[in-house]
Amino acid sequence: MERAPQLPGRRGLLKGAALAALPYALLPATRAGAQAQAVDYPLAESQPASTSNYTVSQRPTSYPLSHVIIHVTQETYPDTLSIFQNPAKKVSAHYVVRSADGHVAQCVRERDVAWHAGNWDYNTRSIGIEHEGWVDRPSYFTNALYEASARLTAAVCTKYGIPKDRAHIIGHYEVPGSDHSDPGPNWDWVRYIRLVNFA
Repeated sequence: MERAPQLPGRRGLLKGAALAALPYALLPATRAGAQAQAVDYPLAESQPASTSNYTVSQRPTSYPLSHVIIHVTQETYPDTLSIFQNPAKKVSAHYVVRSADGHVAQCVRERDVAWHAGNWDYNTRSIGIEHEGWVDRPSYFTNALYEASARLTAAVCTKYGIPKDRAHIIGHYEVPGSDHSDPGPNWDWVRYIRLVNFA
Protein backbone atom coordinates (compact mmCIF):
# COMPACT_ATOMS: atom_id res chain seq x y z
CA MET A 1 0.00 0.00 0.00
CA GLU A 2 1.39 3.39 -1.03
CA ARG A 3 1.69 6.18 1.46
CA ALA A 4 0.16 9.50 0.58
CA PRO A 5 2.93 12.01 -0.20
CA GLN A 6 3.59 14.38 2.68
CA LEU A 7 3.08 18.00 1.82
CA PRO A 8 5.62 20.41 3.29
CA GLY A 9 4.45 22.44 6.23
CA ARG A 10 4.49 26.23 6.46
CA ARG A 11 7.99 26.19 7.92
CA GLY A 12 9.30 24.03 5.07
CA LEU A 13 7.75 26.31 2.46
CA LEU A 14 9.30 29.42 4.03
CA LYS A 15 12.67 27.71 4.29
CA GLY A 16 12.51 26.68 0.62
CA ALA A 17 11.52 30.20 -0.47
CA ALA A 18 14.39 31.68 1.53
CA LEU A 19 16.88 29.29 -0.08
CA ALA A 20 15.51 30.00 -3.56
CA ALA A 21 15.90 33.74 -3.00
CA LEU A 22 19.43 33.44 -1.60
CA PRO A 23 21.33 33.78 -4.92
CA TYR A 24 19.43 37.02 -5.67
CA ALA A 25 20.03 38.38 -2.18
CA LEU A 26 23.76 37.92 -2.71
CA LEU A 27 23.76 40.06 -5.86
CA PRO A 28 24.77 43.69 -5.36
CA ALA A 29 21.67 45.90 -5.32
CA THR A 30 23.03 48.19 -8.05
CA ARG A 31 23.48 45.23 -10.39
CA ALA A 32 19.85 44.20 -10.41
CA GLY A 33 18.48 47.64 -11.37
CA ALA A 34 21.52 49.05 -13.16
CA GLN A 35 20.29 48.54 -16.71
CA ALA A 36 16.94 50.27 -16.16
CA GLN A 37 18.48 53.19 -14.28
CA ALA A 38 21.49 53.78 -16.52
CA VAL A 39 19.73 54.72 -19.76
CA ASP A 40 17.59 57.65 -20.84
CA TYR A 41 16.41 55.97 -24.05
CA PRO A 42 14.51 52.74 -23.28
CA LEU A 43 15.82 50.90 -26.36
CA ALA A 44 19.47 51.53 -25.43
CA GLU A 45 21.92 49.30 -23.62
CA SER A 46 24.06 50.93 -20.93
CA GLN A 47 27.76 51.02 -21.89
CA PRO A 48 29.09 53.79 -19.62
CA ALA A 49 32.03 55.91 -20.73
CA SER A 50 34.83 56.57 -18.28
CA THR A 51 33.97 59.43 -15.92
CA SER A 52 37.24 61.02 -17.13
CA ASN A 53 35.69 61.48 -20.58
CA TYR A 54 32.67 63.71 -19.93
CA THR A 55 31.45 66.47 -17.61
CA VAL A 56 28.81 65.78 -14.99
CA SER A 57 25.94 68.25 -15.33
CA GLN A 58 22.20 68.71 -14.80
CA ARG A 59 21.00 69.50 -18.31
CA PRO A 60 18.64 70.92 -19.43
CA THR A 61 18.62 72.97 -16.20
CA SER A 62 22.32 73.84 -16.38
CA TYR A 63 22.38 74.18 -20.19
CA PRO A 64 19.39 74.19 -22.57
CA LEU A 65 19.54 71.52 -25.26
CA SER A 66 19.18 72.78 -28.81
CA HIS A 67 20.96 70.35 -31.16
CA VAL A 68 21.60 66.72 -32.03
CA ILE A 69 25.01 66.18 -33.59
CA ILE A 70 25.52 63.27 -35.98
CA HIS A 71 28.92 61.57 -36.02
CA VAL A 72 30.55 58.61 -37.73
CA THR A 73 32.97 56.64 -35.56
CA GLN A 74 35.80 55.86 -38.02
CA GLU A 75 36.09 52.75 -35.84
CA THR A 76 34.16 49.56 -35.22
CA TYR A 77 31.35 49.56 -32.67
CA PRO A 78 33.31 47.60 -30.02
CA ASP A 79 36.44 49.72 -30.53
CA THR A 80 34.38 52.90 -30.12
CA LEU A 81 32.98 51.68 -26.80
CA SER A 82 36.52 50.78 -25.68
CA ILE A 83 37.78 54.25 -26.58
CA PHE A 84 34.98 55.91 -24.58
CA GLN A 85 35.77 53.63 -21.62
CA ASN A 86 39.49 54.48 -21.71
CA PRO A 87 40.14 57.38 -19.28
CA ALA A 88 43.17 58.53 -21.28
CA LYS A 89 41.16 59.24 -24.46
CA LYS A 90 39.18 62.32 -23.26
CA VAL A 91 36.33 61.72 -25.72
CA SER A 92 32.77 60.39 -25.57
CA ALA A 93 29.31 60.65 -27.08
CA HIS A 94 25.92 60.09 -25.56
CA TYR A 95 25.02 57.24 -27.90
CA VAL A 96 26.61 54.79 -30.37
CA VAL A 97 24.52 53.04 -33.06
CA ARG A 98 25.77 49.73 -34.47
CA SER A 99 25.75 49.30 -38.24
CA ALA A 100 24.62 45.69 -38.66
CA ASP A 101 21.42 45.80 -36.62
CA GLY A 102 20.92 49.35 -35.32
CA HIS A 103 21.62 48.34 -31.71
CA VAL A 104 22.00 51.46 -29.54
CA ALA A 105 24.43 51.87 -26.64
CA GLN A 106 24.19 54.80 -24.24
CA CYS A 107 27.63 55.87 -23.01
CA VAL A 108 26.87 59.21 -21.32
CA ARG A 109 23.63 60.25 -19.65
CA GLU A 110 21.74 63.01 -21.48
CA ARG A 111 21.94 65.27 -18.43
CA ASP A 112 25.77 65.17 -18.65
CA VAL A 113 28.03 66.89 -21.20
CA ALA A 114 29.70 64.42 -23.56
CA TRP A 115 32.96 65.49 -25.21
CA HIS A 116 32.08 64.87 -28.84
CA ALA A 117 31.87 68.12 -30.79
CA GLY A 118 35.29 69.68 -30.21
CA ASN A 119 33.50 72.90 -29.23
CA TRP A 120 32.54 73.41 -25.58
CA ASP A 121 29.51 75.58 -26.34
CA TYR A 122 28.10 72.97 -28.73
CA ASN A 123 28.95 70.13 -26.33
CA THR A 124 26.91 71.80 -23.59
CA ARG A 125 23.85 72.29 -25.81
CA SER A 126 23.75 69.02 -27.75
CA ILE A 127 23.28 65.28 -27.71
CA GLY A 128 26.03 63.47 -29.65
CA ILE A 129 25.17 60.31 -31.58
CA GLU A 130 27.99 58.22 -33.08
CA HIS A 131 27.31 55.78 -35.92
CA GLU A 132 29.54 52.80 -36.54
CA GLY A 133 31.37 53.11 -39.82
CA TRP A 134 33.66 55.18 -41.98
CA VAL A 135 32.72 58.27 -43.98
CA ASP A 136 34.06 56.73 -47.20
CA ARG A 137 32.33 53.33 -46.77
CA PRO A 138 28.60 53.88 -47.35
CA SER A 139 27.87 50.16 -46.87
CA TYR A 140 28.03 50.84 -43.11
CA PHE A 141 25.00 53.15 -43.39
CA THR A 142 22.48 50.32 -43.33
CA ASN A 143 18.70 50.56 -43.20
CA ALA A 144 18.84 49.28 -39.61
CA LEU A 145 21.34 52.01 -38.63
CA TYR A 146 19.33 54.82 -40.25
CA GLU A 147 16.03 53.65 -38.79
CA ALA A 148 17.31 53.05 -35.23
CA SER A 149 19.21 56.34 -35.21
CA ALA A 150 16.20 58.25 -36.53
CA ARG A 151 13.98 56.82 -33.76
CA LEU A 152 16.59 57.83 -31.19
CA THR A 153 16.97 61.35 -32.61
CA ALA A 154 13.19 61.77 -32.81
CA ALA A 155 12.86 60.76 -29.14
CA VAL A 156 15.59 63.19 -28.07
CA CYS A 157 14.06 66.04 -30.11
CA THR A 158 10.59 65.39 -28.71
CA LYS A 159 11.88 65.17 -25.13
CA TYR A 160 13.77 68.49 -25.26
CA GLY A 161 11.65 70.43 -27.76
CA ILE A 162 14.39 70.44 -30.42
CA PRO A 163 13.00 71.08 -33.93
CA LYS A 164 13.34 68.05 -36.20
CA ASP A 165 15.11 69.89 -39.00
CA ARG A 166 18.57 70.37 -40.54
CA ALA A 167 19.17 73.56 -38.59
CA HIS A 168 19.05 71.60 -35.33
CA ILE A 169 20.12 68.10 -36.39
CA ILE A 170 23.59 68.72 -37.74
CA GLY A 171 26.75 66.91 -38.76
CA HIS A 172 29.99 67.10 -36.82
CA TYR A 173 31.48 69.00 -39.77
CA GLU A 174 28.96 71.80 -39.18
CA VAL A 175 30.15 72.56 -35.65
CA PRO A 176 32.09 75.85 -35.66
CA GLY A 177 35.83 75.21 -35.47
CA SER A 178 35.50 71.52 -36.33
CA ASP A 179 38.22 69.84 -38.37
CA HIS A 180 36.06 66.73 -38.90
CA SER A 181 34.16 65.74 -42.04
CA ASP A 182 31.65 63.30 -40.56
CA PRO A 183 29.12 62.07 -41.27
CA GLY A 184 30.54 62.68 -44.76
CA PRO A 185 29.12 62.94 -48.28
CA ASN A 186 27.57 59.45 -48.22
CA TRP A 187 25.22 60.25 -45.35
CA ASP A 188 21.70 60.66 -46.77
CA TRP A 189 20.41 63.74 -44.94
CA VAL A 190 17.11 63.93 -46.84
CA ARG A 191 16.28 60.34 -45.95
CA TYR A 192 17.45 60.76 -42.37
CA ILE A 193 15.41 63.88 -41.61
CA ARG A 194 12.37 62.25 -43.22
CA LEU A 195 12.82 59.17 -41.00
CA VAL A 196 13.21 61.36 -37.90
CA ASN A 197 9.97 63.17 -38.70
CA PHE A 198 8.03 59.96 -39.31
CA ALA A 199 9.46 58.08 -36.31
